[in-house]
Amino acid sequence: MTPTRIKEILDKLLIGTWPIFIWGAPGVGKSSLVRLVADEKKLPVIDIRAPLLDPTDIRGVPSVVDGKAVWSPPSFLPRGGEGILFFDELNAAPPLVQASLYQLTLDRAVGEYRLPDGWRIVAAGNRAQDASIVHRMPAALSNRFIHLDFEVNVDDWRGWAIKNGINPLITGFIGTRPDLIFSMKNADRGFPTPRSWHMLSDALKSFGDVSKALDVIIGIVGEGAAVEFLGYTAQAISEETIKEIIANPETAELPTSIADQYALISYLAHKAEDAKIRKAAGSILSRLSPELGVLLARDMMRANARFAIEKTYLEFAAKHHEFIQ
Repeated sequence: MTPTRIKEILDKLLIGTWPIFIWGAPGVGKSSLVRLVADEKKLPVIDIRAPLLDPTDIRGVPSVVDGKAVWSPPSFLPRGGEGILFFDELNAAPPLVQASLYQLTLDRAVGEYRLPDGWRIVAAGNRAQDASIVHRMPAALSNRFIHLDFEVNVDDWRGWAIKNGINPLITGFIGTRPDLIFSMKNADRGFPTPRSWHMLSDALKSFGDVSKALDVIIGIVGEGAAVEFLGYTAQAISEETIKEIIANPETAELPTSIADQYALISYLAHKAEDAKIRKAAGSILSRLSPELGVLLARDMMRANARFAIEKTYLEFAAKHHEFIQ
C-alpha cells in the first residue's frame, strides 16, 4: 500500500477500536506517518519502543493495599482523554514482551487497568526480509491486529519532500532515479531510504555545498547512491541558469535533458512561496511536455496552494484536469 492509501485507511479505522499494525522496511516513514495522522487529528501520541520493555512493564508492579496485592500500572499508559498508543518496532521485542500485550491489544485492559475509550492502539515493525532484528509474532497476537503493508511510493514521497523543504537537488535526482528512493542492496552501513535522503538534505544545509560533503554523503546513503547523486549534481543545470529562466520564463531557452528539467521543476517548487516564482512557473507550464507540465503543476500546488490563482495554471489545468489532482 502507498503511504497515501495507508493514511486514508488510518483516518477511517481510527474511528473504531481494533488495533492496527503497519509493516514496512526500515527508514520508509512508518512512524512519521502515524505522527502525521495524529497531528492532523490533533491527537497526542504515546510512543513506546517495544524492544526496550520488560515482560512485566505492561502489567506494572504490585503493592499491598488493605492486605491485598494491587497492581499499579506503568505511568506511560494513559489515564484519560484520547490519543494513539503507538508500539514501535513491536516485532523486534522478545516473544515474552509480545505476549504481555495479548490482553491490552484485544481487551484494551491489563489486570485492573483499562485503556480509556478515546485511545487507539497502533503498532509498527520491520519485515524479516529487511535484514532487521525481528522475532516471529505469535499467532495469538498477530490475529488481534489489522495488518497494513507500507510500500515506498516516489510520488507520495515527492509530495512530502516538497512540503517539508527537502533540498531540490535531492528531489530532482530522485525524479530521474526513482529506484534509488529505497534500496537495500548494500545495507551494512548507509543505504538510500526516505529517511536517509531527509538526513542528507539536512546535512547539505549545514555544509552549504555538495562538494564539501562528499564523505558525509557516502556515510548517509551509501557509496553507490552517493556516486550517482554526485554525478547528477555535477552535471545538473546551475542555479544561475535557472534564475535566468525565471527572469524570462516565456522566452528563455529551457533545458532539454530530462535531468535538468526535473532540477528546474524541483527548484521552482522549492521556492514556491515567492510570488515571482509562482508566476514564472505558470508561464513555464505549457512550454514543457504535458507529462512534465503536469508534474510541475502538482508540485507547485503541493508547495503552495496560491499557485491555483495563476491564470496560466488555470488554463493548463483546464486542458489536463484529468491528470491534476
